[in-house]
Amino acid sequence: MSVDDFERLKPYLESVFLELRAPLETAGQKIEAVYFLESGLASVVARTSAKTEAEVGIIGFEGMTGSALVMGDDQATLDCYVQSTSEAVRVAAAPFVEALEDSPTLRPFLLRYVQYFHVQTSYTATINARQSLEVRLARWLLMCSDRTVGDRLLITHEFLSIMLGVRRPGVTVGLQMIESYGYIRARRGEVTIRDRNGLLKLAQETYGPPEAQYRRLVGDLGSKHPARQERPLA
Repeated sequence: MSVDDFERLKPYLESVFLELRAPLETAGQKIEAVYFLESGLASVVARTSAKTEAEVGIIGFEGMTGSALVMGDDQATLDCYVQSTSEAVRVAAAPFVEALEDSPTLRPFLLRYVQYFHVQTSYTATINARQSLEVRLARWLLMCSDRTVGDRLLITHEFLSIMLGVRRPGVTVGLQMIESYGYIRARRGEVTIRDRNGLLKLAQETYGPPEAQYRRLVGDLGSKHPARQERPLA
């Protein structure tokens, strides 16, 4: 965002640490705060019942929660919670909305991100309905890699099964297959990417178009950019 818009929000910004599964938004409830992640990942999740949920979007250091506020609503339509422990900057909803109304540039800029996120979720819905689990896993790992400094992703098979809307044994088999290609190394609670180009080949056309839209609308996307190497994964 512009320097003026950042200065407008600066007095209300608060640095926070977000634990795994910490709720950031709850479907049907008012949005209390907006989070700009500096590390870690958050999942936007659609839920059809207490036991049935699937990830429809990922947010990392390239994005923010609170898209509904940018669109003029004050209520979340989907759940959003922390997928990987995160550091973030939080701003309460009230001063955020006030800044949107006062600034001639803040809302138009953030609407560009909201447009990208709509593209991301649309592709996810299509791919989840049409592609094999291996392809979906490859795409998901690439998307997480874009938003994580380093090549190690801290994620359990159980959480992956929730995110992809499949049974845990299927995730285990899918990861084992991708590992057999030499593209990743899977261990309990973590996945290390060994061959990003191999994942790109496996993901095929499922990865790339939304990322191109982010670059067109907002700017650079990806942890491999030099500016993203300042905070290595411990």
